[in-house]
Amino acid sequence: MFNKVRSALYNVVGGVEALPSVAEGEDQSRVRVPKFPYARPHFLLFQQDEVQVSADHQIRPIIVPRDISKLPWLSGYAETVNAGKSEWNEDQACVEQRILTRASERHIQGAGMPYTYFALFDGHAGYGAAVAAANQLHQIVHKKLLEVIDHILPPLELGNTWFQGIGHMESSTPKAFWFPEKALPADAFITGALETAFNEMDAQIGEDKRKYVMKGGCTAIVALFIAGKLYVANAGDSRAVHCSQGKPHPMSNDFTPSTERRRLQQLAAHKPELLSNNFTHLEYNPRPSRACVGRKILYRDVYMTGWAYKICTPDDLRTSVVNGEGKRSRLLATIGVTRGLGDHELRSIVHNTPIKPFLSSQAEIKVYNIEAQKVLDTDVLVMGTDGLWDVTSNEKTAEIVQNSLQNFPFGDKANAKYRFTSAAQDLVMHSRGKPEGHNWQTSGGAPGTIDDISVFVIPLAQYKREWEEWKRVNEELRERKSAKLPPSNSGSQVMQPSLYSPTTGTQPPMGSGPIISGERIVTSHQNGVRSDDEPVEVLHHTDVLDASELPLSEISLDAEEAVAPEDLPDNTAVNAITNRETVEPVSTNDCER
Repeated sequence: MFNKVRSALYNVVGGVEALPSVAEGEDQSRVRVPKFPYARPHFLLFQQDEVQVSADHQIRPIIVPRDISKLPWLSGYAETVNAGKSEWNEDQACVEQRILTRASERHIQGAGMPYTYFALFDGHAGYGAAVAAANQLHQIVHKKLLEVIDHILPPLELGNTWFQGIGHMESSTPKAFWFPEKALPADAFITGALETAFNEMDAQIGEDKRKYVMKGGCTAIVALFIAGKLYVANAGDSRAVHCSQGKPHPMSNDFTPSTERRRLQQLAAHKPELLSNNFTHLEYNPRPSRACVGRKILYRDVYMTGWAYKICTPDDLRTSVVNGEGKRSRLLATIGVTRGLGDHELRSIVHNTPIKPFLSSQAEIKVYNIEAQKVLDTDVLVMGTDGLWDVTSNEKTAEIVQNSLQNFPFGDKANAKYRFTSAAQDLVMHSRGKPEGHNWQTSGGAPGTIDDISVFVIPLAQYKREWEEWKRVNEELRERKSAKLPPSNSGSQVMQPSLYSPTTGTQPPMGSGPIISGERIVTSHQNGVRSDDEPVEVLHHTDVLDASELPLSEISLDAEEAVAPEDLPDNTAVNAITNRETVEPVSTNDCER
């Protein structure tokens, strides 16, 4: 009886996942609970009953934020639950704005560099890993950026001459740690921070699985706006696409058994013990059957790009490490993604072989130099989980975004805040489709996705304006600091990235943003509960904007530079869009059934 009462209480205060029941007489110390309760992204401001409504598999309501000002630059966000393949929406999202400041300069207003973080996590085999990553990865990224801050943000006393060094300090600079002999761009350190953050997050999930209930794994894609550039880090089959003037420019690659076939086969060939004699690294066309033993069959080894014949043996009847093509390809006949976080306990459904050794948490990083490019007001970054891309191509995505933005002219200030949220809704609507009997169908008659869908539509021009204003003010601060001049009383106003809208030029109304305390305010856009151990500094709209300018060079090392191209109303929490093609951005109901 006590266990039932305790489980019911946990449901009320901790989320939708109940505390595991314990049989009478069982050791109470062995009971594990979730590290983080299930919830929808924090910026949706959902109550528990709204979480339940959002998981309606029959209606599949399209969810948007009720308060669009909670997202930077009035970015758009929309999501919908799957058609019944899992109990809850296993996608998670996070948005975070922070300031990168060295400890010795925290007392100086305007000494830090602001950055903005967007992330999507697509869970599988449970939502535990996705929820954990949504609550923790941004904190790890911040920690990793602080570790290399001297390469990203120069001390104020160096003035503006430091920028000629492109991320490398001269030997006369006081050193907090070892500096390389070879000058490296700041890109290299930001890329390294993201890569190590993904790896550390994966290790953290593996450790937490021993202490908490944390099922499954997740893909992860992060968009980091920092130092005048956009860094996209991807591990999995979620995707980011830069859409400009109706044309798509991919900012990520999908990592599936099909796209990583060679890496997986080479690993299996070099470490056959990982296959437990149940799989083979060879590839066959077609897969041989028992009747083929003793006959010639087509095969391909890891060192081959073409095909050859061999005599089939009983060993050739083992399953290939990679089966199928495209979205239907599977690793060890089980999982359709090869990079991500978690899955430490995952085993093949065929032979119970551990799969984690073949999975990688390595993030691929692509960089787009926003500062150096001509960016239009209609240029956006679309981030989506694979539920979007299973149905909607990159080209169709760019077309939908362009058409949607045309419905909200940039001179129309009354409806300006709705434009990017409307675009996100249209994308979700296109991939989800409408119910047709027991299935979902797109407007063109093709099958709609039955997977969870989560989409960000992020404007790039707003960030560029914000960065240029910050850089101007920061250069003035550095000049005064290096010349040891008294603070300027010019009274220049500075944008507050998390609250200021470059489109309208106004601040949000009172009560719509975080609570300000002195020079610091704590924001929490991510899913779940954030740690208050480390206060988050966000720019206060007073005299100066936090940060330092650094004209960054082209991306080096393993990062790849992307080639540049030549809100709903505040009362809206849930839009259930079922039988209509066009999405109305205005609704007076919290939940239209």
